[in-house]
Amino acid sequence: MDFTISKDLIIGGLAIFLLRICDTSMDTLRVLFVVRGKKSIVWVLGVFQSTIFIIAISSALKGDNNIFTILGYATGFATGNVIGMAIEDHLAIGFKRISIVTRDKGEEIAKAIRDAGYGVTEIFGRGRDGVVTMISVNAKRKHVKEIENIALAVDETSFITVDDFSPVNHSGFWRK
Repeated sequence: MDFTISKDLIIGGLAIFLLRICDTSMDTLRVLFVVRGKKSIVWVLGVFQSTIFIIAISSALKGDNNIFTILGYATGFATGNVIGMAIEDHLAIGFKRISIVTRDKGEEIAKAIRDAGYGVTEIFGRGRDGVVTMISVNAKRKHVKEIENIALAVDETSFITVDDFSPVNHSGFWRK
């Protein structure tokens, strides 16, 4: 390995770093869209991601390997994963099932969530310490935090879980 530092080596390493951020971010998004069944988005991301990857890998393998190209490649990959996840989280595409379990405030939580425009199903059951209400809300991912906040404002001790699901059809109580 050559340890001579030059402006070209630093710029080359930085270029590889930026290319890897782009291609790995796209790859991370592509995989997440595969899971959600978004075929056309997956296709477009796949074309761009693989093109950028070929440019990045050929740049990294061209000439002598040095610490800047190796670090640029590795850190660009790691950074791209995190950025891709952050972008996907910001887009909040998909649906979530929010389950809220409460002992005493089921009706109030259900009413507050309905008043905010969401569909609610109340299920009554028995927990370890007695009767409970489980409130089930199917919502778009971008609305999960709002629903959690509504439930916790009514009953800060409520137990909340959130799961992914894929609706069979899109009829129902989807708030825009």
